[in-house]
Amino acid sequence: MVDSIEYESSRTTPFGLNGEGLFDAEGNNFPDGRVVREYADLDLFFTRRPQTKDVNVLYNVTAVKRSIRNLVFLNFYEKPFNPEIGSNIRATLFEPITFLTAFVLAKHVEEVITNFEPRAKVISIDAKPDIDRNGYDVSLNFFVVNTPTELVDLTLFLERLR
Repeated sequence: MVDSIEYESSRTTPFGLNGEGLFDAEGNNFPDGRVVREYADLDLFFTRRPQTKDVNVLYNVTAVKRSIRNLVFLNFYEKPFNPEIGSNIRATLFEPITFLTAFVLAKHVEEVITNFEPRAKVISIDAKPDIDRNGYDVSLNFFVVNTPTELVDLTLFLERLR
């Protein structure tokens, strides 16, 4: 139980307690609307920072875009100890290039993002067959959960590898 004197004094701190003595979600936001929590992932291309000679770190929108790209290209049973993470996109790429296959491909992409990337809210996925290059142009529009005012566009070219 929190007494009233302690509760009133915690209102001046940026991470104040609510009436039940728990952290309030609004206490984690800055007054100008920015969110304290930021998403960070390692750069899996292993580029180095010139200042520290350490692996580069990706933040917020760039981290989510890279994570979605990795999930789309990941096949089932490729992630050790998590065989259920992945998509059936490689099998779909070996089907004949038609608009129906593009629709199935878009559904697979939407399913893998919805199931395994909670930081992204998908708005639209558009897959167009490119017969000349023997693949599909996939355009994703999504919001990052922390920045719902910024619509992010990610374009991928999916082709079969032999």
